[in-house]
Amino acid sequence: MSQANEALFAGLHTDGYINGAWVQAPEDKRFEVLNPATGEVLTTVANLGSDDAMAAMDAADAAQAAWGKSAPRERADLLRAAFDGLIARREEFARLISLEMGKPLAEARGEVTYAAEFLRWFSEEATRISGRYGSNAEGTGRVIVSQRPVGPCLLITPWNFPLAMATRKIGPALAAGCTSIIKPAAQTPLTTLAFTSMLDEIGVPAGVVNVVPTTSASSISEPLLADPRLRKMSFTGSTAVGRSLLKLAADQVLRTSMELGGNAPFLVFEDADLDAAVQGALLAKFRNIGQACTAANRFLVHSSVAEDFSARMTKAVEGMKIGSGLEDGVTIGPLVDEAAVSKVSELVEDALAGGATLHTGGAAIDGPGHFFQPTVLSSVTPAAKMWTSEIFGPVLAITTFDTEEEAVAAANDTEYGLIAYAYTKDLKRSQRLIEDIESGMLGLNMGVVSNAAAPFGGVKQSGLGREGGPEGISEYLTTRYALTPAP
Repeated sequence: MSQANEALFAGLHTDGYINGAWVQAPEDKRFEVLNPATGEVLTTVANLGSDDAMAAMDAADAAQAAWGKSAPRERADLLRAAFDGLIARREEFARLISLEMGKPLAEARGEVTYAAEFLRWFSEEATRISGRYGSNAEGTGRVIVSQRPVGPCLLITPWNFPLAMATRKIGPALAAGCTSIIKPAAQTPLTTLAFTSMLDEIGVPAGVVNVVPTTSASSISEPLLADPRLRKMSFTGSTAVGRSLLKLAADQVLRTSMELGGNAPFLVFEDADLDAAVQGALLAKFRNIGQACTAANRFLVHSSVAEDFSARMTKAVEGMKIGSGLEDGVTIGPLVDEAAVSKVSELVEDALAGGATLHTGGAAIDGPGHFFQPTVLSSVTPAAKMWTSEIFGPVLAITTFDTEEEAVAAANDTEYGLIAYAYTKDLKRSQRLIEDIESGMLGLNMGVVSNAAAPFGGVKQSGLGREGGPEGISEYLTTRYALTPAP
């Protein structure tokens, strides 16, 4: 490990965090965190279990009453301090993200900035939680409506954006006055632990934020979801896991926010600015090495510009630099693990067997780390496995269409509905797409739509609820109503 990385890990906590204290574990109850670019062990982390989950629940429950009644300004000031802390330590967090997740350092810096914005946004929202007062229709009474924190929350975060997905959940929970138990992904727990350490340093009270790293998600989620003291769950991950968690949450009738899988269409119409479409496609497809639920999965390109678009994309992709995220100029880092490489390889082989044309890439890269060549395919048919499942890798799959109606029908032909992208200069068509595309989000002539001030989330089997924007804090509040006699 380099001197810079040794310094980074010197003060890093690698234990659980419950009730304001770090919970250690013996060596035989720790798990390894690997660098996906090299396969080397970065460090080991405490592997907590069901007893620890219940201790975290005890702490969150004990802290809820006081935290829920704390002054909105107090919560806002703590969140603002967390924002300032992340910005001040952006390089440290970016290196940590790149080491444990693999994304290029430039993208990791972008994630830190994005993650910090959720803290700043919800610091401002904390003081704007409001209700209403007015007469009932009959004039006989006065209606008083207030918003209260929903209560202790279980927050389950994914590995692909280990900081941004944590702050997108922790930010509104803290702002609303909710305590929380966080289960980070086993592949990338270090960033969450580093952020938790910073929250401890700035004075977030004991029990308000608790972290239970583990390699056995069920040992944490199952006892917590069965506990009547838990009042909300927020999960980001696959639709299959989300369905299972929803079944468990149903027994306690929990509030849930579920940001699940996607199968994003990327539409390029005949009048599109192809230079802009190519740049948008590079962002929508290859950001985070294609490992994002928002990644464009199916490229639907008008037949009149498909050849030109494919050629431009191939040239751009062939210019990408592959390597460790910490190397200068790298644009394609490793996939998260060997299983991810195997999955992408299988999807590409299946598409080629079904008649797809390979323009560039198409294979895993031998050597240390988990790398796959950035790939462009055309003539991919709806029968291909990658057309109906998330690729989660650097593979751009193109097919063609001839009419707007055909494009919209193909875009909507999926059980998912998280995000869609479309490039066109036609204003009327843009308005039709806003109304006709079945997705929670739409990027019109934009390759990235995520923003802390906007409601992130999907429809159909891409999830429930929204994260970010004014809608984001509502997920952590419950509405109460009282009626008093007219004065």
